[in-house]
Amino acid sequence: MPRITREQKRLNREKIVGAAGAGFRLRGIDGIGIEELMKSAGMTHGGFYNHFASKDELALEVLHQGFTDSLGALEAIREAHPRSARAALHDLVDGYVTAEHRDHPEAGCASAALAADAGRHGHAAQAEYERGLNGYFKSIAEMLLERAAQTGTELSPAEARERAVGLFCQMVGSLVVSRAIADAAPALSDEVLATNRKQLKKG
Repeated sequence: MPRITREQKRLNREKIVGAAGAGFRLRGIDGIGIEELMKSAGMTHGGFYNHFASKDELALEVLHQGFTDSLGALEAIREAHPRSARAALHDLVDGYVTAEHRDHPEAGCASAALAADAGRHGHAAQAEYERGLNGYFKSIAEMLLERAAQTGTELSPAEARERAVGLFCQMVGSLVVSRAIADAAPALSDEVLATNRKQLKKG
């Protein structure tokens, strides 16, 4: 049997992380097993251990990659609005607090989909989640400071950080709550999103 190339091994690892990212976001880290993940990646169960020592190690990679992708998307939003931080902030909210994001956690942000999992999976998982959170807080605080400068409003870095923490936590919370009732009370779920989206864009 020919040996697998380094490039093929890299691609296989990416397939596993991609399948796990979607599976974990949709069903939770404990809600899907290695065999099912590998099957969805188009690979055999035994091949998993050529890439990861354990499911916990894979979960850390999923958290890391998930936040890396989300923070990259946030930077793209900022770059799309170089002259208006207000427009960038509104774009962020309009893209995050949506029915589309609510209904497709497998393709969405790790911050909302994996919050409870990170809390349950120990220090290393929480450290990865912390890295992602601080990335969001830092970027949003910078956007708030830019908006203040563009509008001639006084805002200290400490105040910007405080507002950024509150803003992002409200974004995540509104998504989590809307998902909790989406099937049983779709109208209320939509109201949760619409109300929070409106509140987040004030100011």
